Amino acid sequence: MQASILIVSKNRKETLEKTLLILKNLIDLTSQEVLVYLDGCTDNSFILEDGFDWVKWFGGKDSIGASGARNILFKNAKGNILIGLDDDAHPLSNDFVVLSQQLFKEFPKVGILAFQEIKGVFKTDEDALNNSPKLVEEYFCREFVGCGFAIRKVVYEATNGFPDWIDIYGEESCLSIEVLAEGYEILYTTKIKINHRVDRKERIQKGRNYFRFGKQLKNTAFYYLVYYPNPIFRIIKLFRHNFKKYGCKDWSYFKVYIIALFKILFFLPKLKRYRNPIAKKTIKKSVALPLPKYY
Repeated sequence: MQASILIVSKNRKETLEKTLLILKNLIDLTSQEVLVYLDGCTDNSFILEDGFDWVKWFGGKDSIGASGARNILFKNAKGNILIGLDDDAHPLSNDFVVLSQQLFKEFPKVGILAFQEIKGVFKTDEDALNNSPKLVEEYFCREFVGCGFAIRKVVYEATNGFPDWIDIYGEESCLSIEVLAEGYEILYTTKIKINHRVDRKERIQKGRNYFRFGKQLKNTAFYYLVYYPNPIFRIIKLFRHNFKKYGCKDWSYFKVYIIALFKILFFLPKLKRYRNPIAKKTIKKSVALPLPKYY
């Protein structure tokens, strides 16, 4: 199998349907496959299974979070290249699979390709492409964005994969540091572009920033506890910074801040079995690398 395209979805039936309709016109099902995990959906997303019988469907009644769902999908994928997409993201490059193959061949020490993310809801793909710079850019970076990336199957299998001790927001950082620890690089490339169809203003109005804040605060602390040889100073710095910037200025942020702190303390005994300290030189390398760009 040449490539596997892997998508996790939760209660976004119409969005997922649009992504699958686009993918059907871009892929070759004789050598490529699409796997979708419906993560505790309550909006009848399962109805899509009848209309998209070429998709391999997974899922459960209870939500296990994006990271746990990805963990299951990636274990079941058969492709030599594993391509992760969000349910509200689609490739703007028609030959994204071929381009991924070419880049992996050109850069044998690259384990992950971080695609260029173009955020926004556009009338056409041409409008989306016009919203990003035209120059071709490639550089090694510290991590990837989950809405659009590719990883070699052999590299993924050399790591612990997407962690089931994280629900959502932060799982990319975990896989990235493990890939770097295995001696591989992460390449950001503008040759493969993804339209992440998000309305950022709408998300803020719905309070999604509070939700993300709590998840990222908790999961960043988990990240330090699992991968850093001496995580305590980092965690203290993390909570001090977020209290000054958010917690002491907004009552809603403060409540989320306190809840995150208690969740960390509650889960701490269970987290011990996942502890996997990374060499300091790898952490130093990761911190020194730039982040991928998005537009």
